[in-house]
Amino acid sequence: MINKMKNWPLSIQIWVVFAAITLGISLILSFILPLTLRDFFTNEIYITIESAQTLLFNQYDLRSIMDLLESQGPEKSRQTLENIRTVNHFIVYEDSPIIFSYTFPLDFLNEVRNQALTQKNNSERYSGKVGTEKIFYVITKGKALNQNAYLVSYMWDSYREDLVQTLFRKLAIAMFLVFILSWIPAILLARHLSSPLVSLEKRVGKLANNEWDEPVELDRSDEIGKLGESIERLRNQLIYQQEMQQSFLQHVSHELKTPVMVIRSFSQAIRDGIYPKGDLNCSVKVIDEEAERLEKRIRNLLYITKLDYLNNYNILYATFSLDELIKDVIDRLSWSRTDIDWRLDLPPTNIKGDVEQWRVVVENLLDNQIRYAKNSISISLKNIDDKVLLRFWNNGPNIEPETLNSLFTKFNKGYKGEFGLGLAIAQRIITLHGGKIWAENEKEGVSFYVEIPMY
Repeated sequence: MINKMKNWPLSIQIWVVFAAITLGISLILSFILPLTLRDFFTNEIYITIESAQTLLFNQYDLRSIMDLLESQGPEKSRQTLENIRTVNHFIVYEDSPIIFSYTFPLDFLNEVRNQALTQKNNSERYSGKVGTEKIFYVITKGKALNQNAYLVSYMWDSYREDLVQTLFRKLAIAMFLVFILSWIPAILLARHLSSPLVSLEKRVGKLANNEWDEPVELDRSDEIGKLGESIERLRNQLIYQQEMQQSFLQHVSHELKTPVMVIRSFSQAIRDGIYPKGDLNCSVKVIDEEAERLEKRIRNLLYITKLDYLNNYNILYATFSLDELIKDVIDRLSWSRTDIDWRLDLPPTNIKGDVEQWRVVVENLLDNQIRYAKNSISISLKNIDDKVLLRFWNNGPNIEPETLNSLFTKFNKGYKGEFGLGLAIAQRIITLHGGKIWAENEKEGVSFYVEIPMY
């Protein structure tokens, strides 16, 4: 049944569940209420019998009767008098075996006599059966005709059953009306809850069809409203990704088109016997340089795509020496700027991560420092609590404020930039390792900070 309900509209599911709960409660009450009412009316029967005995014992004491009725209030005193009329009595004399009653069989009367003579309290409650019918009675000790006697007052179970059935019928009718009338608010509630979900389903369908122009707006603050806010954030993210994808394709086509165009034009000229750079060797050297630029750009594109893939998988962490890695990269790259004064503060520092990815980070950041530095670069490592702070500083010009905010975005190039992927790749790797990177303009020069967690 549950599996079938999954295929029904949500409004029908809510209504069915609401109706099932209401029906279940009604069925449970139909079993519990009669039991509860019987216990309640049993106690009320005994109270009625005892009230009747009190009035009977005080039949010559009008003041006592009036005090009793006044203490119950006008409505209850009237009900008490009506109930007392249904109470019957007979007397058991202590010294006489004869009981004056023509209503009951002899064996029941003897049982009542034995109970009366053996009861410890002045008044006690009893119940029994006469034939197939149940009886409730109270035996109270007193005086009659100057003899010790016991007043036996009783009511039949049929009275209790009549009360139970009458009240239960009224409650059953009320529950039935509640059950029927509750369907109306259940249907309204189901439609109220399902209508925004149906609207969201249509909006998500539009998103799946690349129809992203219409915003998702729900004037709600509950879980459905939060779902709508999440879908709206998804829509904005999809729009942003589409814009970034278009920008990416435009940048890639532009950046790859230039070296390809140079290579083709130079090779065509050489084939025609023309040397654009004066001789064959210089012209081929230009082709080789452009091919190298093209290879580097393609390699960076493939690498950043690889990082997007690795973002969904766990990195294989290994402990390595970060200070030694930095020194090794400096030895390989420093030859390109022999005029730079290197200032290193690199105490032994071990971190966990993918050593090859961190090599790419250091290479890209050092390449950036070398390109912009006037004549000085400083690199330092510090352990701060459970993190490592790596700082690169160069005495080059400050970064433009508009560029500083988007420095680590793909294809964001400064005035000396090459392809705009180096810092984006570095930022992606650092993020994959749980760290963060940022740049700050100093009074003189620019600093790049890398914060690395110590695992």
